[in-house]
Amino acid sequence: MKIVIGSDHAGFEAKEKIKKFLQLLGHEITDFGCYSTESVDFPDISMLVGEAIKRKEFDKGILLDGFGGGVCLAVNKIRGIRAVCAYDIISARFAAAHENCNVICLGGKTHGELALKEILKVWLETPYEGGRYQKRLDKISAIENGSLLN
Repeated sequence: MKIVIGSDHAGFEAKEKIKKFLQLLGHEITDFGCYSTESVDFPDISMLVGEAIKRKEFDKGILLDGFGGGVCLAVNKIRGIRAVCAYDIISARFAAAHENCNVICLGGKTHGELALKEILKVWLETPYEGGRYQKRLDKISAIENGSLLN
């Protein structure tokens, strides 16, 4: 799978660890930064990752910051992005199975390396269930397009 990854300074160290893990699983990883613990603005990295996913240059995207919330807020502003902040394997499974999430947001400061690896493994291996969930995703698309009717 082609995966794009990015982080701010608070997620940098975790990003570096999970990149290696994902490569060992056989995924092709492209890193859009940041590249050190020097302070950066997470919306900038979120936009780069989100736009690349929107253009379908990658299959999935991963964003990290201190707790996952800031990058999730930012990337969800891009039309067509379905980002979820996952905190455990249950939320990762639902993000994939129910929301067909194309970007997962994680906390580099709130989770250890093992937890992050398990969350990502579940997210990447869980198929989208479609069915009743597709109707809900279609409504989200309608909201993005300003055409949701009751």
